[in-house]
Amino acid sequence: MIRLLSRAIMLIGLLLIDPASSIARPPLSAYGELPGFETAAISRSGKYVAIIGTLNGKKQLMILEGATKPLRIIELDNFKVRDIEWAGDEYILIVISQTEALGFGFTADKAELTQILVHGISNNKTEWVFRKQKSIANTIIGRYGTRLLDGKWKGYFGGMSLDRDARGTSFELGDNSETVFQIDLEKMYDRQVDKQKPGANAYSDWLLDAQGSVAAKLNYQGDSGKWSIENGGGQSIADASNPNGEIGLIALGSDGATVIYYRSEGDNEAHSVYEVALAGGEPVRRFQNDSIDRWYIDPRSNQLLGYRKKSGTDQMVFFDPRLTKAATNIRRAFSEYHMRLEDWNQDFTKVVVSTSGNGDAGSWWLVDLTNMRAEQLGSEYPQVRVEDVGKMELISYTAQDGLKMDGVLTLPPGRVAKNLPAIMLPHGGPAAHDDIRFDWWAQAFAASGYAVFQPNFRGSTNRGATFQKASEGEWGRKMQTDISDGMAELVKSGIIDPKRVCIMGASYGGYAALAGVTLQQGLYRCAVSVAGISDLNLMYRDDVKISGRNKTLIRSLRSEIGKGRSLTEISPARLADQADAPILLIHGKDDTVVLYNQSQTMADALKDAGKPFEFLGLEGEDHWLSSADTRLKMLEASMSFIMRNNPPH
Repeated sequence: MIRLLSRAIMLIGLLLIDPASSIARPPLSAYGELPGFETAAISRSGKYVAIIGTLNGKKQLMILEGATKPLRIIELDNFKVRDIEWAGDEYILIVISQTEALGFGFTADKAELTQILVHGISNNKTEWVFRKQKSIANTIIGRYGTRLLDGKWKGYFGGMSLDRDARGTSFELGDNSETVFQIDLEKMYDRQVDKQKPGANAYSDWLLDAQGSVAAKLNYQGDSGKWSIENGGGQSIADASNPNGEIGLIALGSDGATVIYYRSEGDNEAHSVYEVALAGGEPVRRFQNDSIDRWYIDPRSNQLLGYRKKSGTDQMVFFDPRLTKAATNIRRAFSEYHMRLEDWNQDFTKVVVSTSGNGDAGSWWLVDLTNMRAEQLGSEYPQVRVEDVGKMELISYTAQDGLKMDGVLTLPPGRVAKNLPAIMLPHGGPAAHDDIRFDWWAQAFAASGYAVFQPNFRGSTNRGATFQKASEGEWGRKMQTDISDGMAELVKSGIIDPKRVCIMGASYGGYAALAGVTLQQGLYRCAVSVAGISDLNLMYRDDVKISGRNKTLIRSLRSEIGKGRSLTEISPARLADQADAPILLIHGKDDTVVLYNQSQTMADALKDAGKPFEFLGLEGEDHWLSSADTRLKMLEASMSFIMRNNPPH
């Protein structure tokens, strides 16, 4: 069915192509609409595959037997689906988030709240977790797995217990402490498993064992930065102080007798990984020689199965040689692409794999290791053909201070890589990175004739701890010149025309776009900021207020961006009179990460300074461009603005 839908959509796209064009390219909607295929998960036996996709702007859950036989399609309205997972073959858990207005007693006006739908395969019922429990707030704070106990599937979720009011007739907010509940997925009733310890700005996290009991618990005190890890018996087995909150649980050890966690070691190091016995003993540092991109964890027990290295080769390491061999065979079969193991069945004989890269606009596969066969489940962007994918390559360069870095260059199909108009597209985060995989935003502009460069500036997560820590205090400074240094490298090689470059980005990338035409001068013909930060003092005040003056957050912000007068010096809104190119501001009105007032502030400053700008507010949109209509509006507005200010031909 997915293949038939993909072909139908592709035919519609072909009808929209200008017949006079020498290169038939997809319409802009082929990139700007939500992916037709978003994620997939396989049931524990491998009998079923669940797929989340979008058709005609509507989210759908499709359940297949094997890779091709449809069992059921469930309309998910306009829900923002973030993840799915199976409990055995019996239940699918659908993780959804919604932007909700908060009432009196909260430090924020809005929040992105998580909820979970549980769909039963045999009874065809769909129910909300915590919806029947009046004494628990209607939101999920944490997810701690599912377990089969005494023939019944149980789900473990973090929730917020409510207190009875003075009259005892209703429930109200109490101390807001997180509680771990066990939910019977058939009858949807709850049982308390454990509760967060009280304390100012306290935080807790849990690892449950195969029986659903607490195996390890992290307690963190935000005011002091002190933390401890306890075993299931309440005995402290590790403790220290991390004032910036850089401490967290990863998994239980491969034999279930230890706990693996990460922590920062000091100002000049990122996270180190430690392992300590649940029975107690001295913590031992692990994986010192491996830069790890992803952990592989057994969902039935929270035990560590292996990990993937950040080596650029997708090298996967498992403690079980059988799994290493299977993963190596899969990697070999998809060696031309960036590949991820997304999910697998209980005995690792069937694996869901995603691929992306040159000639691949995002594909999903079901790999049958027993029969050595791979069947395609679907494509993320079905209208984008192999020949439509702009060639991507990793470009290495050196920053002004000698720091080595790289970035992804995407070239327009059918054009010679010489003297091209260009777009600098720095990523958000800033703790993130770009690699050679299909990026809908970059590819849309490449298809329109632009070279697109995505620099992995200092602070990106692809070059180890020292590289990531090198960003501290460098917003608007070295992080900004890292971007223009990448541009200079492309100019030097003759790939791009230095007089025809724009800069755009989202979130931190939006800040970098604004900084590129205010803090820097004479580099760009225009700038597009999507949900970008414009005033760091305002961001600091808002973040601190919303957190309830959380001391961990305050310390972290000061370490990352600085404080006081120094923030004024690197805030584009405070330097609007220096803007030397037209600016397009785009922002979702439901953004709870970078507040809408950031773009409003920039717009007011540009208006007062008499500088050219446009401002598009997106109704009902969040930070992640989760809605079909508004995401396409963003791309259409960006394309129109850049084409007017920096024509591709």
